[in-house]
Amino acid sequence: LSPSTLVRLKAKWQQEYDAWRQRPLEDQEVVYLWVDGIYVKAGLEKEKAALLVAVAALSDGSKVILAVEAGVRESTESWSRLLRSLKERGMKCPRLVIGDGNLGLWGALANVYPEAGEQRCWNHRIVNVLDRVPQKKQAQVAEWLRVMMYAPTQEKAEAEKEKFQRWCEGQGVEAAGKVLEEDWERRVAYYGYPKEHWVHLRTTNPVESPFAAVRLRTSAAKRYKRVENASAMIWKLLMVGEPRFRKLNAPELMRRVAAGATYVNGVRSWGEAEENQIAA
Repeated sequence: LSPSTLVRLKAKWQQEYDAWRQRPLEDQEVVYLWVDGIYVKAGLEKEKAALLVAVAALSDGSKVILAVEAGVRESTESWSRLLRSLKERGMKCPRLVIGDGNLGLWGALANVYPEAGEQRCWNHRIVNVLDRVPQKKQAQVAEWLRVMMYAPTQEKAEAEKEKFQRWCEGQGVEAAGKVLEEDWERRVAYYGYPKEHWVHLRTTNPVESPFAAVRLRTSAAKRYKRVENASAMIWKLLMVGEPRFRKLNAPELMRRVAAGATYVNGVRSWGEAEENQIAA
């Protein structure tokens, strides 16, 4: 493409992106929300700039991108600005928000959607634990953590955690056990949702996977001179891929979750009123 054609395309994408960022969201019934900060080569500074991304699972089981904003990944202010924008445009509180251990994100969530459930990403924590273990033991520990992560009940996951922590004490790597303990309750929050959805809820993969294709284009490209140009370009790439996003398993359960149904170890837990209604 000629330079003039590229200039026109980028200008058009910027206009579309600006309009998309202001669109109303009242009709989007968000059940789960994955959020993450993705670093890309952008801006005049030598450091990479972060794009704050939010991907939602709607009540029909489909996944859509709700936000792509330039910001600081560790900043409560940046995350608060993104979440407030979603709320001001009509997005109701999601049932569960999935993210990494970033304190800025969770501080912002407490400010804007304090009633939302929180699920911390297992993949990020596994990396943190492995960093505290000698390299020759890492394969063994990684497998142990996967067993823990995929345990069929919260009780079995906690039993594996306690066993692992005792092993850490015997191996002189107590720090690994302490890191695993951090945010534990938030990492097992998915047990309170349908087991059919667990594969989607344990990690922030729904955000990271679409960026694999984006990085193929942004890593090889020259550094963007303006963060705004990078945001519009990456947004356009994500929009092209959005129709191919995988739907959630058992989408028929999403409306139940949206309505506030409770689950214990992934199985529907009926309240007394519901049980009486069934009996009648």
